[in-house]
Amino acid sequence: METVYDTAKLNQMILQTKAQQKADWDAIVAEIDEIKDNLRPINLIKNTVEEINESVGFKGSLAQSAISIGIGYLAKKFVIGKSDSKIKNIFGSLLQLVVTNLVSKKQETSHE
Repeated sequence: METVYDTAKLNQMILQTKAQQKADWDAIVAEIDEIKDNLRPINLIKNTVEEINESVGFKGSLAQSAISIGIGYLAKKFVIGKSDSKIKNIFGSLLQLVVTNLVSKKQETSHE
């Protein structure tokens, strides 16, 4: 670092340092937001399915459908679990349907 004797130059360097600190902080916040988004259950499921498809290389639509249905069922069990509540069961079924559709659409677009 250089020795600064001029007040104006020192103030300019302080402003530059503060700007760099803000840019670094914004980058950290953006990275944390991305990590939180990746840790959401639906994204964990989708990422897992993508990795399975890439490593195994499923080509048959029957296998893809079975995986989509299985992932949807696991999502329902993971989020809802065992419940006697009709509302929770309905929500779980809707969640299963949504996850199954999301997974199957993702598989269709990744193979085209």
